[in-house]
Amino acid sequence: QVQLVESGGGLVQAGGSLRLSCAASRNIFTINVMGWYRQAPGKQRELVAAITSGGSTNYADSVKGRFTISRDNAKNTVYLQMNSLKPEDTAVYYCKAALTFRDYWGQGTQVTVSS
Repeated sequence: QVQLVESGGGLVQAGGSLRLSCAASRNIFTINVMGWYRQAPGKQRELVAAITSGGSTNYADSVKGRFTISRDNAKNTVYLQMNSLKPEDTAVYYCKAALTFRDYWGQGTQVTVSS
């Protein structure tokens, strides 16, 4: 079991940057995959970026070259650095931890990008 708490969202102008943090209640070293997802109004939740326990990463095509996912095992935290933000990045961003038998989600943090 793990609790996840996201932070770092907010309002930013297009072209700006934000860094999201996902703090876990336990050691994340053994968590298979941790990821960031987002859900915009009226749309399905979608994968933004993921990182494995071994450090391999995966990104949605729409954010490649702009977003970077990283993990700090010592702080039990996963980050999402978001640069060159666009209005279409506006969404609630959720952190997910994929354990062997189930997934755990945070409550989300709102990111709003104004044009």
